[in-house]
Amino acid sequence: MSEPAIRLTGLTKTYAGGKQALKGIDLEIPRGSIFGLLGPNGAGKSTTINILAGLVNKTAGSARIWGFDIDEHPRNAKASIGIVPQELVFDAFFTPFETLELQAGLFGVPKAKRRTMELLKAVRLEDKAHVYSRTLSGGMKRRLLVAKALVHNPPVLVLDEPTAGVDIELRQLLWDYVRDLHAQGTTIVLTTHYLEEAESLCDRIAIINHGEVVANDETSKLLGTTGDKVLDVVVDADLAAPPALVTCKSVELKDPRRLIITFDKRTTNAGAVLAGLSAAGVGIIDVSTREADLEDVFLELTSGKSAAA
Repeated sequence: MSEPAIRLTGLTKTYAGGKQALKGIDLEIPRGSIFGLLGPNGAGKSTTINILAGLVNKTAGSARIWGFDIDEHPRNAKASIGIVPQELVFDAFFTPFETLELQAGLFGVPKAKRRTMELLKAVRLEDKAHVYSRTLSGGMKRRLLVAKALVHNPPVLVLDEPTAGVDIELRQLLWDYVRDLHAQGTTIVLTTHYLEEAESLCDRIAIINHGEVVANDETSKLLGTTGDKVLDVVVDADLAAPPALVTCKSVELKDPRRLIITFDKRTTNAGAVLAGLSAAGVGIIDVSTREADLEDVFLELTSGKSAAA
């Protein structure tokens, strides 16, 4: 279908007191994609997600989930999306099994169609099905939140900072499960501060800053928007200060014998940079290079702009 999984048109939110969190967001998230929604703290990501979840009322504009307008068809819109929040919020005296059964009941899922044990097994909590949720570790609670968001089998799953504060093993387990969901046709929307995760997982990324979309493209194309290249140079003698290289964007002295040099490969090249170091009397022992990554793009698009909400 041509209708995107999520379509935001002119989405605006102004809180009491005049604080404007969203300034006319226009965004389409394709069906079947893993879509990264990135931005600095306070940029408007959580406000956007909370509007989709029905927790915050928009000021203006429209939002559609799986073709359903959140105002005209709120029940259908909510049934089309599952949201895994940042906060670990549970009823401490419910078991994981009871938590999922209750959530399924709230969404009107008939008992015969509930997948409680299937979901607990998928997130590796079947052995904890009947213990109190308060006894679960932080990582287990995070996995339970994912299962809770899936009880009504939504076609869209939003993961809001799902790996914040979790260990590497859990992070890998979670991403393996997300990839399986995606392979089954679920559209995934991810917010994360781990930019390497977004770079490896997402096929498309939008960056929000100061309540506005400042970038929205396929990940590979977004990475190509910056011409930055970085040289990591080890020198043969201690330096008191970085040498002046006028053709470079920045020259940082990481320690007395290590320079991190950033330059635009569209206007200069590594050979010219190294020649400039030699001309400045700097002896070079070792050099390594890397292309710009998502962190470089993110910083270039968001630096110097204050956050809104």
